[in-house]
Amino acid sequence: MTNLELQMMNFKDIKSKKLVLSCLFVLLSWFSFSQVKASIDSISIKIGAQVTYKIEVDTDTTALVVFPEGQTFSPLEMIESYTIDTTKKDDRYNLIKKYGLTQFDSGAYTIPKQKVLIGAKEFYTDSLKVEIRQVVVDTTKQGLYDIKPIIEVNKSAGNWWKYALLILLIVVLVGFLLWWFIWRVKPLTKEEEIALLPPYDRAKLALKQLDESNYLQNENLKGYYSDLTFIIRKYLDEKVYDRALESTTDELISRLNLLKDGNQIELSKEDIRNIETILKRADLVKFAKGTPDVALAEIDRNTVDIEIDHVKEALPEPTEEEKLLDKQYKEEQERKQKTKKVVLTVGILAFLLIATLVGFGYKYGFGYLKDTILGHESKELLEGEWVTSAYGFPPIIITTPKVLKRIEIPIAQNQENQPKSSSFAYGTMLDVFNVTVNTTQFQSQPQGSESPEIDLAELSEKGIQGMEAQGAKNIIALKDKFETPNGAEGLKSYGTMDIPSLGSDKLRPAKFNFLLFTAENVLQQIIIISPEDDAYADEMVERILNSIELNPKTN
Repeated sequence: MTNLELQMMNFKDIKSKKLVLSCLFVLLSWFSFSQVKASIDSISIKIGAQVTYKIEVDTDTTALVVFPEGQTFSPLEMIESYTIDTTKKDDRYNLIKKYGLTQFDSGAYTIPKQKVLIGAKEFYTDSLKVEIRQVVVDTTKQGLYDIKPIIEVNKSAGNWWKYALLILLIVVLVGFLLWWFIWRVKPLTKEEEIALLPPYDRAKLALKQLDESNYLQNENLKGYYSDLTFIIRKYLDEKVYDRALESTTDELISRLNLLKDGNQIELSKEDIRNIETILKRADLVKFAKGTPDVALAEIDRNTVDIEIDHVKEALPEPTEEEKLLDKQYKEEQERKQKTKKVVLTVGILAFLLIATLVGFGYKYGFGYLKDTILGHESKELLEGEWVTSAYGFPPIIITTPKVLKRIEIPIAQNQENQPKSSSFAYGTMLDVFNVTVNTTQFQSQPQGSESPEIDLAELSEKGIQGMEAQGAKNIIALKDKFETPNGAEGLKSYGTMDIPSLGSDKLRPAKFNFLLFTAENVLQQIIIISPEDDAYADEMVERILNSIELNPKTN
């Protein structure tokens, strides 16, 4: 063998060894990294009992472990997830996660593999089998008892009081805001209190405030005379001549002389001359930059004070008619103010009401809002307290808006061997909404003879003929297979028809659903009649159909 061949063989041998060592290293690192085990505390439990499913993980302290969450144990149902039990040993963690599982149907089930994340790697547990056993009742030892009577149960209060409290709080808040901003008698400001004083008292108060000013100390004679003449002019404007503020000095003095000559005011010529002197001196100060002495300004102030008293004395006393007119004026002003408040309050309440209705209508639909305010029988049934109950034997479990009442079916004479039927219903075909549940038990056939076969399609046709006999017209029916949520199979006939209205000969459109189920010597029927073009009724029918439960092993 040549040297080259020997070197090639050594190279292959070394390469094979490296490959084996690499695989061994990976496997060792895999198993040394973590280990996942799953177990259950029992492989056989009764219906509704709990089995504890345990996942145990042995891993490095630096690894992040994520256990299964949610309903990943189907067909078993997780009813409780326990906290993780952690035990540390050296540089490793032992994590134990437990789950409580159950199942309400008997049979043999397999708990599927569960995924556990450790770091970035996925690990799967083994699938486990568990048996769910039926609870066997020994009827030879367990006595039979009569059906218990109906017991009245107090209806739960529900959450209506929360909504009532919320509405009350909103009404109180709106009422408080309206009172605070509109109806509350607000405290008067200083300016408002002064404005309510009679003209004479306001003039006197203005003179007092002028004395407290700093015009004369600062030798601001222009400002002083401007305020002084405004006081006398304002008083004359309110009590003597209603254009005194906008008139020139000559125009105002001329008007005072005319009033005196016309005996409309008993003011002396000296009083008019004093007023004229002060007004003209004020004009010189304001417009011609006149500079009288401060002492003269104080004398003019006192003169104005005296002349205001003289004008008041010169004014004639108001007659009873004038007093009545003044009183009526004040009452009219108060009435206008009150009317303004009422209109404002009504407007705000109307705006809030309309805004609320528009908001609810935009969110829930204006049709729903109208039905809520004006009332709708189907809507009230849909939003009422529904009842789930079992009717007949074998039982038909169904959820309805009202409890179905038993209908007594008379037994004809000499027909004791006829099939036994039990019927329960809410309403009739003539009502807005009707639900009927019927169970018929046929007589058992003698041993060795075959039980007659029940043709559901034929019975469905007879049921439709029965609705025609009660006055239904224009029936359009379709047939289809129907399966309840728990797996019972039957036949469903559904469609539209016209039925008589209660107390009237007029026909109204309606929908019907006619369900038939059969078992050995048993026929079960469910009839639902509802108005057409009624979204609430359609929702009720859908809810009822989805609630039906029968024993699938007998259907």
